[in-house]
Amino acid sequence: MRKRIMIALLLLSGMAGAQPKHQEKAAGLHSSGHAAGRANQGQHLSGHAGKPMVLRFADFKHYVSYFNTMEDENIKQAIPNDGAAAWMQENIPLFECPQQNFEELYYYRWWTLRKHIKHTEKGYVFTEFLIQRSYADKYNLISSALGHHIYESRWLHNPQYMNDNLHTWYRGNNGGPMKKLRFYSSWNIDAIYNRYLVNNDASFVKDLFPDLEKDYSAWEAERRLPSGLYWQYDVRDAMEETISGGRKEKNARPSINSYMYGNARALASIATMNGEPAKAELYNRKADTIKQLVQSKLWNAGQEFFEVLKEADTLSAVKEEIGFIPWYFHLPDPAYSVAWRSLTDTKTFCAPFGITTADRSHPAFRSHGCCKCEWDGAVWPFATAQTLTALANELNSGRAAGIADSNYFRLLQTYVESQYYRGRPYIGEYLDEKTGYWLKGDEERSRYYNHSTFNDLIITGLAGLRPAPGNEITVHPLLPAGTWDWFCLDNVLYHGKYLTIIWDKDGTRYKKGKGLSLWVNGKKVAASPELQPVVGKL
Repeated sequence: MRKRIMIALLLLSGMAGAQPKHQEKAAGLHSSGHAAGRANQGQHLSGHAGKPMVLRFADFKHYVSYFNTMEDENIKQAIPNDGAAAWMQENIPLFECPQQNFEELYYYRWWTLRKHIKHTEKGYVFTEFLIQRSYADKYNLISSALGHHIYESRWLHNPQYMNDNLHTWYRGNNGGPMKKLRFYSSWNIDAIYNRYLVNNDASFVKDLFPDLEKDYSAWEAERRLPSGLYWQYDVRDAMEETISGGRKEKNARPSINSYMYGNARALASIATMNGEPAKAELYNRKADTIKQLVQSKLWNAGQEFFEVLKEADTLSAVKEEIGFIPWYFHLPDPAYSVAWRSLTDTKTFCAPFGITTADRSHPAFRSHGCCKCEWDGAVWPFATAQTLTALANELNSGRAAGIADSNYFRLLQTYVESQYYRGRPYIGEYLDEKTGYWLKGDEERSRYYNHSTFNDLIITGLAGLRPAPGNEITVHPLLPAGTWDWFCLDNVLYHGKYLTIIWDKDGTRYKKGKGLSLWVNGKKVAASPELQPVVGKL
């Protein structure tokens, strides 16, 4: 164990991006494309742990010390608790704000994500549970939240953790995908492309493109209905015991169909990067077909919501949180934005401790009993993260109907407040919507459940950094005016440069000027006296 810890620390040092010999061997198991990833890593990490312009990690290290005292560390993977602070200093963007619970949860979620990095003979992987699960693939891998893992970890400075993880998932089974890659519905391809929008490593996604095409084709063969829609059991959507379906019902769900739409758009973008316009056109046509079918077949005009289409070709007539997923991928036309009115309705989705997974007014709400992973209304961080990502997309589109920017902050604040158990930071599986009680909170399997995002929501939603290709940077903080007088997001590695976003209402906190400002490698590139979208150049 001591040897593995020392190797991990050596890997994470800023010494010219060098890798231990056993890591070179592990990397060689994947593909020639991995070498390009290592070269890119060296480019990013050469000589230092990062370039924070304003903040210092030392000012936040006390959070790590506190988190380490909260437990007897009974399960250790690649980076144990005594290496957590060094790992975080090397890898994460820094965040400061006047609301202590937001700040504490931000560092807690990086601290917990680190727990799930596991070292194998194939390289690093990300687990979902710390304890072994009987239905997992090799290395205790479970694919249900892989999209979340990719979105959250795309902000880590060292790309090798996720590079290894993806190569393991797609090539770790004698050069082919892991056996249970498609055990659950996934938006992995979309997530991989959106990771590229942060790290700008085109060589990695272009090298992986053939594997992603095969994955998409396999989904088409296994799950496409004659109508062109895709079906899934609710349990294989990672959503057991729903009101709309069942563990053995082959229903066309907004979730898997939105995932396939997002994956097709991502493949079209990667094909364009690859110089393959015919393939790009093909995948865009596939996406257009799915979009038309989702809007014509899954939209309940009476309820103004996307719903599950049952095997009998009738809509389920129940609003479920998966009806917001189409906006995660920018799928719906503006006319469908009326659905967002349901999100803040306390009779429908808005509960004291979060966004419910089903309509609170439905007769079958919370009717399936308790504590067997029910999705009939309890609050799941998995779904909350998807809904808030979708909401940020809608608010950034400039066409949001019936919902204000302030609702993002209010719902995110509830998400923050829900992530406590017995007075301490906690992330688990799911919770009671009225009391906030974690329904499996006393079970070992639920601790540190790696099944959602949080820090990606802080970076792309609250602070407002909107990843995109090219040289232009858009920042649109979803922080209501008058809420905080200041905040700072610093040391963000983006397209190989270090970004800093500062909101300082009167200029006295950071002494870098009044208002909102965006900095690239210490140079101001955009500013506004108010909390409003700004655009700068890298």
